[in-house]
Amino acid sequence: MIRNRKNNEFPILRLPFLAIEEIFKTMDRIEICNLFQSDEKNDVDEHTAYLLENLKVNDELNLHLHIKNYNFDGKFPRNSKKLYHPNSHWIGYEKLLDIDCKHVVLRNDRITNEEWNSFIKKWMTMETNQNLEYLELDHRDLDIFRDRVLYDIPHEMVDGGVKRILKIRFNQTQAISGGIDIRRIDGKTATFFVNLTSPIQFFAMSIH
Repeated sequence: MIRNRKNNEFPILRLPFLAIEEIFKTMDRIEICNLFQSDEKNDVDEHTAYLLENLKVNDELNLHLHIKNYNFDGKFPRNSKKLYHPNSHWIGYEKLLDIDCKHVVLRNDRITNEEWNSFIKKWMTMETNQNLEYLELDHRDLDIFRDRVLYDIPHEMVDGGVKRILKIRFNQTQAISGGIDIRRIDGKTATFFVNLTSPIQFFAMSIH
């Protein structure tokens, strides 16, 4: 299913590719796109790969899809501002580097601690993900993250009594206590923190 800003639904994943191609020829860029499937047992990998390669999304892409192939090779639309993908088990290191969004929310990704270490180093030297403003992942312990990921990366532990207003998901801001700061070569700071106030606890990186 594809759902637009007005919550209208259209069963695009059930159509043959020729029909989808004809639909895309008549479409302008989409502002907000929600892709979901009614039954997670259905295999939607092939259709999803085609949609990701051909969709043009200006603002927000929400993928509520269950990809079967662990090595799925989907390519995210360029220039989308927000990406929400709760079933991210096929997202590895190379896919992370290829995401060109400002706000990214992933769940159940397969990126290792060593790969997170490499990603952060590339971000600090402005080799990748320069547009990133907010990255949200599954909950993890901040001290363990520091020991296993930031072990050779310059960083600063922020006192828990220090509160700062930081960007979070959906263009909102929130007062965050403490965290860990790293700095990019252009002077921008990324703060890693754990949000324990929402119903779903999560780990995040906010750039400011």
